[in-house]
Amino acid sequence: MKGAVLEVLLVSAEGIDHRNIVGTPTYHVIVLCGTQVCRSKTSSGNPDKIYWNEKFTFELPPSELENLSHLKLRIVNEEYFTDGEFVGETIIFLKGIIVESNYKGLVELNPAPFNVVLEDDTYKGQITVGLKFIPNTVLQMNRKQCIQEERDIDESLCKMVVRLWEMPWWGHLFSNKHKEN
Repeated sequence: MKGAVLEVLLVSAEGIDHRNIVGTPTYHVIVLCGTQVCRSKTSSGNPDKIYWNEKFTFELPPSELENLSHLKLRIVNEEYFTDGEFVGETIIFLKGIIVESNYKGLVELNPAPFNVVLEDDTYKGQITVGLKFIPNTVLQMNRKQCIQEERDIDESLCKMVVRLWEMPWWGHLFSNKHKEN
Protein backbone atom coordinates (compact mmCIF):
# COMPACT_ATOMS: atom_id res chain seq x y z
CA MET A 1 0.00 0.00 0.00
CA LYS A 2 1.42 3.43 -0.93
CA GLY A 3 1.03 6.29 1.43
CA ALA A 4 3.47 8.64 3.12
CA VAL A 5 5.82 8.70 6.06
CA LEU A 6 6.23 11.65 8.40
CA GLU A 7 9.32 11.70 10.57
CA VAL A 8 9.24 14.08 13.51
CA LEU A 9 12.49 14.98 15.26
CA LEU A 10 11.71 16.33 18.72
CA VAL A 11 14.88 18.17 19.73
CA SER A 12 14.42 20.50 22.69
CA ALA A 13 12.43 23.23 24.39
CA GLU A 14 13.41 26.39 26.21
CA GLY A 15 11.76 29.27 28.01
CA ILE A 16 9.05 27.06 29.48
CA ASP A 17 8.61 28.39 32.98
CA HIS A 18 6.58 25.92 34.98
CA ARG A 19 6.98 25.51 38.71
CA ASN A 20 6.73 22.26 40.58
CA ILE A 21 5.58 22.25 44.17
CA VAL A 22 8.24 19.65 44.96
CA GLY A 23 11.43 18.91 43.00
CA THR A 24 12.56 20.06 39.57
CA PRO A 25 10.19 19.88 36.61
CA THR A 26 10.44 16.97 34.20
CA TYR A 27 8.60 17.05 30.91
CA HIS A 28 7.41 14.71 28.21
CA VAL A 29 5.67 15.48 24.92
CA ILE A 30 2.59 13.81 23.49
CA VAL A 31 2.79 13.88 19.70
CA LEU A 32 -0.55 13.62 17.85
CA CYS A 33 -0.52 12.97 14.10
CA GLY A 34 -3.92 12.16 12.63
CA THR A 35 -5.24 9.17 14.57
CA GLN A 36 -1.81 8.20 15.92
CA VAL A 37 -0.49 9.22 19.32
CA CYS A 38 3.06 8.81 20.65
CA ARG A 39 4.74 9.85 23.88
CA SER A 40 8.32 11.04 24.20
CA LYS A 41 10.73 9.99 26.87
CA THR A 42 10.89 12.12 29.99
CA SER A 43 13.34 15.01 29.96
CA SER A 44 15.97 15.38 32.59
CA GLY A 45 18.56 17.92 33.52
CA ASN A 46 18.43 21.69 33.28
CA PRO A 47 14.89 23.12 33.43
CA ASP A 48 15.99 26.17 31.38
CA LYS A 49 16.81 24.08 28.29
CA ILE A 50 15.03 20.73 27.99
CA TYR A 51 16.38 18.05 25.63
CA TRP A 52 14.65 15.01 24.19
CA ASN A 53 16.49 14.33 20.90
CA GLU A 54 13.92 11.72 19.91
CA LYS A 55 12.54 10.73 16.51
CA PHE A 56 8.99 9.54 15.80
CA THR A 57 7.89 7.91 12.57
CA PHE A 58 4.25 8.09 11.49
CA GLU A 59 3.11 5.92 8.59
CA LEU A 60 0.16 7.54 6.88
CA PRO A 61 -2.08 5.47 4.58
CA PRO A 62 -3.84 7.36 1.75
CA SER A 63 -7.13 7.48 3.67
CA GLU A 64 -5.49 9.14 6.68
CA LEU A 65 -3.31 11.40 4.52
CA GLU A 66 -6.34 13.04 2.90
CA ASN A 67 -7.67 14.25 6.27
CA LEU A 68 -4.32 15.14 7.85
CA SER A 69 -4.03 18.88 8.46
CA HIS A 70 -1.69 19.33 11.40
CA LEU A 71 0.72 17.84 13.90
CA LYS A 72 0.12 18.65 17.57
CA LEU A 73 2.80 18.55 20.26
CA ARG A 74 1.50 18.77 23.85
CA ILE A 75 4.08 19.43 26.57
CA VAL A 76 3.22 17.83 29.91
CA ASN A 77 4.93 18.39 33.25
CA GLU A 78 5.21 15.19 35.23
CA GLU A 79 4.08 15.74 38.80
CA TYR A 80 4.58 13.25 41.62
CA PHE A 81 0.98 12.48 42.41
CA THR A 82 -0.82 13.26 39.15
CA ASP A 83 -0.94 11.97 35.59
CA GLY A 84 0.84 15.13 34.49
CA GLU A 85 -0.02 18.77 34.13
CA PHE A 86 -0.56 20.46 30.76
CA VAL A 87 2.13 23.08 30.13
CA GLY A 88 1.48 24.16 26.55
CA GLU A 89 1.18 22.97 22.99
CA THR A 90 2.37 23.67 19.48
CA ILE A 91 0.42 23.01 16.31
CA ILE A 92 2.35 22.62 13.06
CA PHE A 93 0.18 22.78 9.95
CA LEU A 94 1.14 20.13 7.39
CA LYS A 95 -1.02 20.88 4.32
CA GLY A 96 1.69 23.06 2.73
CA ILE A 97 4.30 20.35 3.25
CA ILE A 98 1.99 17.71 1.77
CA VAL A 99 1.24 19.85 -1.31
CA GLU A 100 4.93 20.69 -1.80
CA SER A 101 5.85 17.01 -1.60
CA ASN A 102 3.54 16.31 -4.56
CA TYR A 103 5.83 18.52 -6.69
CA LYS A 104 9.26 17.94 -5.16
CA GLY A 105 9.00 14.50 -3.57
CA LEU A 106 10.86 14.38 -0.26
CA VAL A 107 10.41 17.51 1.88
CA GLU A 108 12.72 18.05 4.83
CA LEU A 109 12.57 20.90 7.33
CA ASN A 110 15.63 21.36 9.52
CA PRO A 111 14.92 21.67 13.24
CA ALA A 112 13.38 25.07 13.93
CA PRO A 113 11.77 26.69 16.99
CA PHE A 114 7.98 26.90 17.23
CA ASN A 115 6.11 28.96 19.83
CA VAL A 116 4.43 27.15 22.70
CA VAL A 117 0.84 28.25 23.33
CA LEU A 118 -0.30 28.19 26.96
CA GLU A 119 -3.81 27.48 28.30
CA ASP A 120 -4.63 31.21 28.32
CA ASP A 121 -3.70 31.52 24.60
CA THR A 122 -0.48 33.42 25.31
CA TYR A 123 2.95 32.34 24.09
CA LYS A 124 5.74 31.29 26.43
CA GLY A 125 8.85 29.47 25.31
CA GLN A 126 9.70 27.49 22.21
CA ILE A 127 9.95 23.88 21.18
CA THR A 128 12.44 22.88 18.48
CA VAL A 129 11.18 20.34 15.96
CA GLY A 130 12.42 19.00 12.61
CA LEU A 131 10.22 17.30 9.99
CA LYS A 132 10.76 14.97 7.06
CA PHE A 133 7.83 14.09 4.80
CA ILE A 134 8.33 11.18 2.39
CA PRO A 135 5.43 10.74 -0.10
CA ASN A 136 4.57 7.69 -2.24
CA THR A 137 6.09 5.21 0.18
CA VAL A 138 5.23 1.54 0.53
CA LEU A 139 4.04 1.28 4.11
CA GLN A 140 5.13 -1.38 6.59
CA MET A 141 2.37 -0.38 9.02
CA ASN A 142 4.80 -0.65 11.90
CA ARG A 143 3.23 1.09 14.89
CA LYS A 144 5.39 -0.32 17.68
CA GLN A 145 6.63 3.09 18.75
CA CYS A 146 3.15 4.40 19.52
CA ILE A 147 2.36 1.44 21.75
CA GLN A 148 5.27 2.47 23.96
CA GLU A 149 3.06 4.99 25.79
CA GLU A 150 1.16 2.20 27.58
CA ARG A 151 4.39 0.67 28.92
CA ASP A 152 5.68 4.06 30.08
CA ILE A 153 2.72 4.48 32.45
CA ASP A 154 3.94 1.59 34.61
CA GLU A 155 7.52 2.86 34.39
CA SER A 156 6.45 6.36 35.42
CA LEU A 157 4.89 4.99 38.62
CA CYS A 158 8.18 3.32 39.48
CA LYS A 159 10.09 6.51 38.66
CA MET A 160 7.71 8.47 40.87
CA VAL A 161 8.43 6.21 43.86
CA VAL A 162 12.19 6.36 43.21
CA ARG A 163 12.15 10.17 42.87
CA LEU A 164 10.07 10.46 46.04
CA TRP A 165 12.59 8.30 47.91
CA GLU A 166 15.52 10.38 46.57
CA MET A 167 14.07 13.64 47.86
CA PRO A 168 16.13 15.23 50.66
CA TRP A 169 13.21 15.75 53.05
CA TRP A 170 12.35 12.03 52.91
CA GLY A 171 15.86 11.15 54.04
CA HIS A 172 15.67 13.63 56.92
CA LEU A 173 12.32 12.28 58.02
CA PHE A 174 13.62 8.72 57.93
CA SER A 175 16.90 9.55 59.72
CA ASN A 176 15.06 11.45 62.50
CA LYS A 177 12.96 8.38 63.27
CA HIS A 178 16.11 6.32 63.84
CA LYS A 179 17.59 8.97 66.16
CA GLU A 180 14.54 8.82 68.42
CA ASN A 181 14.85 5.03 68.86
